[in-house]
Amino acid sequence: MIVLGKKDIEELVDLQEMMDQIEEAYRIFGAGDYFMPPRPVVEHENKTMMYMPCYTKEIIGTKILSIFPENSKLGLPSIDGVVLLNDLTTGSPLAVMDGQCVTAYRTGAVGGVGIRHLSRKDCRTVGIVGAGAQGFHLALYACAARDIHTVYVYNHSGRDLTEYLAKLEKSIDNPGTKVVQCKTVEELARNSEIICTATPSETPVLPDDKELLRGKCIIAIGSYTPHMREIPDAIWDLTDKVYIELPYACEESGDLNQPIEEGRISVENTVLMDRFLASGASEEEATGKTTYFKSVGMGLFDVCIAQKLLEKAKER
Repeated sequence: MIVLGKKDIEELVDLQEMMDQIEEAYRIFGAGDYFMPPRPVVEHENKTMMYMPCYTKEIIGTKILSIFPENSKLGLPSIDGVVLLNDLTTGSPLAVMDGQCVTAYRTGAVGGVGIRHLSRKDCRTVGIVGAGAQGFHLALYACAARDIHTVYVYNHSGRDLTEYLAKLEKSIDNPGTKVVQCKTVEELARNSEIICTATPSETPVLPDDKELLRGKCIIAIGSYTPHMREIPDAIWDLTDKVYIELPYACEESGDLNQPIEEGRISVENTVLMDRFLASGASEEEATGKTTYFKSVGMGLFDVCIAQKLLEKAKER
């Protein structure tokens, strides 16, 4: 059995390959060549274990997450975990991987695919709202998907981002790309052609001003419960559809279920990304068009990314 820690995964990752693998996951999803049951959740004394199993025609994968909110008092991440891969025929364990790292690269790749197909090819600026691990990886993938010249970063906490920004610029590793901190989210929205949100906020983090959002490609990944919401109502004055991964997103995320309950949109306004990609359609050339992709994630993404990492590890 192969064990891949964070450093191993970082050495194996190729951002373009990871995005290609997410597109392969969409193909598998559209073909129905998978089994992904509802994820069991076991909670005891505010300590939660979440199990996300998924079978494909080639492999079995399970992401096991621990969600311990009290970790913040210890200076530790609240969410941690592992990804386990098993042989499809025998069930034998094939690999164990750092779950935080797989999740970060997987979620970033999902956002990257959204940028690949829903933003204009001539976009040169991206704004990241939320200076955490997911915001960091969204920035990396944005720069891989488009020729980005400036990455704008805004974080609501107001903490010192000097070290974070320097690390991000070093990881992007492109002399032509600069990373800049914004003092307000309005400044970020005004200057960014692509806007990515990666926060646990329960109220919209973008300005409720349609003129600041008009013509932008918006990638939202932070809201994963009905009480969490990042995107303001102004978005529905600019577009009548939202791209999603699976229908369950309409129930799971406050970015969707709240406007649906309020009658601002209906389920018919959603477009499944696998169908959009399979159709060969493309939004990126629509000058002045506002596009909106909302992700809540699914176990199939984790399995496909982990499988590619395992293949690359074996090759090396």
